Amino acid sequence: MPATGSHSARPARLAILLSGRGSNMVALVQAVQRGGLHGLAEVAVVFSNKPDAPGLDTAMALGCPIDCLDSQGRKRAEYDAEVVSILTGYVPDYIVLAGYMRVLSPTFVRAFAGRILNIHPADTHLHQGLHAYEWAFNNRLPETKITVHLVDEGLDTGPVLAQQSVDLRGADTLAEVERRGLAVEHQLYAETLARLLRGDLPTLAGAPAALDSTTPPQRPDHGQLATLN
Repeated sequence: MPATGSHSARPARLAILLSGRGSNMVALVQAVQRGGLHGLAEVAVVFSNKPDAPGLDTAMALGCPIDCLDSQGRKRAEYDAEVVSILTGYVPDYIVLAGYMRVLSPTFVRAFAGRILNIHPADTHLHQGLHAYEWAFNNRLPETKITVHLVDEGLDTGPVLAQQSVDLRGADTLAEVERRGLAVEHQLYAETLARLLRGDLPTLAGAPAALDSTTPPQRPDHGQLATLN
C-alpha cells in the first residue's frame, strides 16, 4: 500500500463495498473527487454482492468502476474466496465497507488484514451488529456515537479509529435519529480515512488505535457484520 503521511505517495486505491443504496459510498466518492480525500485516494472499484443494488447505478453515474457477484445461495467461505480474487484484481490498498450486508469470513478478513474499514452507527463497546439506530431510539438515548473501526474477525470488535457523538435530544422518530446519524456518518468516514492516509492517526502494535474510546474492545469468536448505511 502507499506510504502514509507523504504527499508524494500515490493515491490509495479504495474498493468500496455495498449492498444497498450506498449513501456512505456517495459521500466517500464525493470526498475523493472534490473533498478531503482528493489527491489522497482514488476509487478502484465499487463492488456489491447484489447485482440490483441501487448503489451500483449511482456509482456508475459518478464515474466509478463497478463490479458485482451475486451472493444469493452461496456458501460464505466459498463466496468470499471468489470475492477476494475479484477484488485483488483491482489492486486495492483498502477495503471500505459502506453498507455491505455480509458476514465476512476469516478467508476475507485475513486476505486484507489491517486494511478493512467499517462504519458503525453506535459505540461498538455498547452495541454490535444490526439495528443500531433502532437500539438508540428504543432506549431513548440522549446521544449515540458513530464509530469508524478496522475490521477483525469479531463482530464490530476491531480497533476504533474515530468516534463522533450524535445529539439525539428532541429526535422523536426513528427517521429523525437516522437522519442525524447519517449526517455524521457521511462526514466522519471520509475525514477519518483522510487522517489514516495522511498518517495522522496514532498507532498501537502496528495498527491505528482508538481515538475516543477508553474501553478495550472485546473480541468474540464470530463473523464481522457490516452495517447498513
